[in-house]
Amino acid sequence: MTQSTRETERKYAVPASGGLPRLSGLTGGGGKGGRGGGASLVDAGTHDLDAVYYDTADLRLSRGSATLRRRTGGSDAGWHLKLPLGGDTREEIRAPLQEEIPDRLRELALSRTRGARLEPVVRIRSRRAVRDLVDADGACVAEIVLDRVEAESLLPGGGRTAWSELEVELVGDGDPRLLKRVDKALGKEGFTRADTPSKLARALAETLPDQGRDQDRDREPAPGGAAPGRPAGAAPGSAGEHVLAYLTEQVRTIVALDPAVRRGLPDSVHRMRVACRRLRSGLRSYRSLLDRGVTEPVRAELKWLGGELGAERDQEVLAERLRQGTEELPGELVLGPVAARLKAWDAAESTAARERSLAALSSARYVALLESLDRLTTHPPLRSRAARKPAKALPRAVLKEYDRLADRIDRARRKSPGPQRDAAFHEARKKAKRLRYAAEAARPALGKPAARLAKEIKAVQKSLGDHHDSVVARESLRRHAVAAHAAGEPGFTWGLLYGREQAAAAERERELAQLWRRGSRGRVRKALRS
Repeated sequence: MTQSTRETERKYAVPASGGLPRLSGLTGGGGKGGRGGGASLVDAGTHDLDAVYYDTADLRLSRGSATLRRRTGGSDAGWHLKLPLGGDTREEIRAPLQEEIPDRLRELALSRTRGARLEPVVRIRSRRAVRDLVDADGACVAEIVLDRVEAESLLPGGGRTAWSELEVELVGDGDPRLLKRVDKALGKEGFTRADTPSKLARALAETLPDQGRDQDRDREPAPGGAAPGRPAGAAPGSAGEHVLAYLTEQVRTIVALDPAVRRGLPDSVHRMRVACRRLRSGLRSYRSLLDRGVTEPVRAELKWLGGELGAERDQEVLAERLRQGTEELPGELVLGPVAARLKAWDAAESTAARERSLAALSSARYVALLESLDRLTTHPPLRSRAARKPAKALPRAVLKEYDRLADRIDRARRKSPGPQRDAAFHEARKKAKRLRYAAEAARPALGKPAARLAKEIKAVQKSLGDHHDSVVARESLRRHAVAAHAAGEPGFTWGLLYGREQAAAAERERELAQLWRRGSRGRVRKALRS
């Protein structure tokens, strides 16, 4: 069993005076919540903490800004897996104290370890002096701790080091603005922000200098944090640099979302699936810059993963659409146990889809894909033309995707109403996504023209997406109507919902005619090349 909490904290180097701060700018006078006056520092005791940090031999967790430790002492003894959330915030997933690494934490770390063996790498012992920052109402709003740290490398050739550091951590859902006020007060007392993001990072840097420098250079930024450095192997300012930056962002998103998908957190499956699509589309749209012998197998595996995750997401979207459609009907038009049938159906389908997602993430095939994605970013398969200027290479790729979309929309419009036309519009939707993603990848280099195009095509994609959702909903409604009829239930409501979906699809086709104009290619070409 695990528990999850969010921690928002900052670390500081301790000045020569070496003591706890007074925070005189926050304590004394009137006010609430540490805004100045009325706040006070309360002695919360001293604790001896002993933590052993685990990682792979090549420090994959640390390079991914994650840490796994077994800690004794203090009020939260146990196993702690910390994952980055962006800025000063991390998620800490805790498991009860035991000798071996809990299986659940191994699973949640898998996207970063890629199945490599976890072993002890550093032992850190701290004497912690704690002060609670309490507001005028007596509520603790932040914890101020001074740690006297002793670190010992457990890797071959490692050494020992010691230092003191100060941590300021918000309590509960504390206001992040408080950190800025504390930061200002600490600055007046000689405290400065620490150069390393964690005790482990500093211990690695000082006990294994070579490993530390590599870890600092390669460390993944948390989602929402600082932009990654120049991709390995990319010429500065080249088209390849921009494309690889986009691809690397998607790989990092997939890795970061894995633990959330495993725990069933809201929207996590959808976001991971979108990252798979963006990555797969980027490899396709910019294939002229990349070695297809390397990227095509990766694309195939991304398609597999997206399909496995898609079952869960598609069921979620469909169930919500049918539920909402039923609720919008006047009560007198809902005949029979419609809501109950939908609820039972969704429970069964959602369970099966959830099991499918988890089975995919637990498979050897998925681990192999993670290895391929790591190689894609660390040893990018660039062709010589990737060194070209982005102003030439990127517009060409975007315009090719534009032409593919235009062709698909023209084909769909020429077909008579029916399944073939619906399928053709679905293919056009796929091309719209690819064009949008290609434009998004080019946006850092091409600026506003690419951003405008991405925005325009997003509207086209949304219209086509709603059209496809209506097609899927109609087929589901037909099956529900057949089952209801076989059970002796009224079919009126199912037919009514089917008709509403038909009308919605027709409206989306009319909307598409307004959103998409085939003759705009010249305008797009001129804008992208300007």
